[in-house]
Amino acid sequence: MSFSFFFLLLSLALTGAKLSGDTEVDVDDGHDWDMDNINQAAGLDLLEGDIEQGMPTKNSIQGEEFRWPRTVPYILEDSLDMNAKGVILKAFDQYRLKTCLDFTPWSGEKNYISVFKGSGCFSSVGNQNVGKQRLSIGKNCDRLGTVEHEFLHALGFWHEQSRDDRDDYVTIIWDQIEPGKEHNFRIRDDSESSSLGVPYDYGSVMHYSKTSFNVGSEPTIVTRIPHFRDVIGQRMGFSANDLAKLNRLYNCTQSSTFVDSCDFEEENICGMVAEGENNMWERRSSVSAGPQTDFSHMGQCPGQGHFMHFSTASGDSGKHAVLKTRWFYPKPGPQCMQFFLFNSGGANDLLQVGMQEYNNAEIIFGKSISGGVRGSWELHLVEMNMTKKARVIFDAMKGTSLSSGGLSIDDINLSSNKCPQHVWHIPDVTGHMASSPAGTKIYSPRFLSPTGYSFQVGVYLNGRSDRPGYVAVYLHLTSGPNDHLLKWPCPWHQATMALMDQQSDIRQHMNMHRMVTTDPKKMSSDGTEFYWDNPRKVGSKVTDPDGNVYYRGPGSGTSTFITHTRLRSRKFIKENSTFFLLSLEDISSLLAPQLRSAAQAEVGPVKALDHGYPQGGRFRNPSVFVGVAVSVAAAVFFMFSTLVVVDAWRTRRRPRQESGDVEMVQNIPGTEDQRKRGHAP
Repeated sequence: MSFSFFFLLLSLALTGAKLSGDTEVDVDDGHDWDMDNINQAAGLDLLEGDIEQGMPTKNSIQGEEFRWPRTVPYILEDSLDMNAKGVILKAFDQYRLKTCLDFTPWSGEKNYISVFKGSGCFSSVGNQNVGKQRLSIGKNCDRLGTVEHEFLHALGFWHEQSRDDRDDYVTIIWDQIEPGKEHNFRIRDDSESSSLGVPYDYGSVMHYSKTSFNVGSEPTIVTRIPHFRDVIGQRMGFSANDLAKLNRLYNCTQSSTFVDSCDFEEENICGMVAEGENNMWERRSSVSAGPQTDFSHMGQCPGQGHFMHFSTASGDSGKHAVLKTRWFYPKPGPQCMQFFLFNSGGANDLLQVGMQEYNNAEIIFGKSISGGVRGSWELHLVEMNMTKKARVIFDAMKGTSLSSGGLSIDDINLSSNKCPQHVWHIPDVTGHMASSPAGTKIYSPRFLSPTGYSFQVGVYLNGRSDRPGYVAVYLHLTSGPNDHLLKWPCPWHQATMALMDQQSDIRQHMNMHRMVTTDPKKMSSDGTEFYWDNPRKVGSKVTDPDGNVYYRGPGSGTSTFITHTRLRSRKFIKENSTFFLLSLEDISSLLAPQLRSAAQAEVGPVKALDHGYPQGGRFRNPSVFVGVAVSVAAAVFFMFSTLVVVDAWRTRRRPRQESGDVEMVQNIPGTEDQRKRGHAP
């Protein structure tokens, strides 16, 4: 038998499993995981499903000795998956934004939380005063709502349905509970727990789902108000009442990183100052050329619904007006200004957003918006860097183009956090869902990460064909302008895909998150290709609606991102639109072990490990990897795999690039980033 014949057989075998832009990996394996079924599948027998037993008779709600300090020390153990580490840090950001609590790496404090990868998701309730208190974020537990849930246990909370007034609000269907699991539904009286004066919360992230510990398919918990039967058990994030209880328990009067929010409902416009000669920012409820309503209420609340408007329908080009916020005292570091803009003005009317520090006349503008999308409310994010007392400036100017309207802003939020990197606006969502069958996938524009990787997100609004009733989301790397400068396979970048809950106040947001991390060692199912390799090697050639040709790599995400019921339970859809907040961040620094003792802390920070992966867009000397053999005509394949290894060696032994030699392209021509700035496609 000839060599060419063996090679043909080998090629056919490899082709059958070749990666492409249509390949998808479901990180949830098609399951809508919750903590109780994760832990049951792992064979764990825990109190109420996810609480470590051996508890004292009282929990931290009833005993001051079980409170943590407002700054909680923690360690992320090496056993944790990289994606889990990133999710945990995102959860800490939510605690900081919505409560006075903070989390800091352990530096020798007596008591601290040590987070590890156990067999499931579980925690103790309250500060047990045992020194090292372990909290497990195991397989399938790396979801933002799940992490928030487990840390709420650690901070002192039992499950919502264990309250002593539980039976007034839900009915437990005892004969549907798995035999031997009935104890998980016990009530805890005032000697163990307190509701802190907060009403029973069907929407709590601490509430069991309706099918928890069920023996078949019927519910174990039925809400007395039918509307909430599919609401209980949400794992999107903190509810308003979750936050009310936590803030009362820890005597919080303000949030750690929240700065300000304004929907312009009060006539004092949140203490803002409008300046301009004859043409000023005005508080309006509608404009004939648009918008007809504000963004906060969409005209649904009579007597309410206001926004700020700068008219460009009259006057000379170049006229401008300034809207200044009150003075703020934010934490030093990055701040994120988020607001909605409705542009009914001329094509080159201009809005500049910036900051001004106290006793300094200079205004540092972070974003200029001209043209772009008009006729709808659009979300904008501006990252700032306030180091001391400062205010935000909105400077609007009339352009030379014909205008019948102007520029309007609403729902302003400022926080001491980094902004999401990109916004994907999906208009006419209900129309898409009404006209598209399950299995229909739409794609975001391509975006660039700060380190230069190009990516996009694919969404099944009506679910995959095998999982209708859910929205499915997948991350795809795409070819981009920096590919020749980047390290492949893409190492340790975490994508955050967040469906925005469009509440006016950012503290009330219950965004639905899913994070996916690029493991550079992840292989295709047949072991012949690196999953996160250059899309030109492992992807498919596609053409976007503007005629741009590029390569889309395989996807990774979940087919059970959010149910359609939950999609309609909050303000995920507003003005018939949804917004995804997207980021792709380098988390390779989390490969380094965390400091483990006060003595180590005195020595200084641990030096980041050099794993042969890029740090901040720069390359380090990589190690050689060995290709994975496929058992097809072993002797012939050995020769073929040798060629693969040699090729891989040459690819990965690319000369190191110094920072002065590399300039990353920051925008892909024709993508949404540029359209929002008014650039032509």
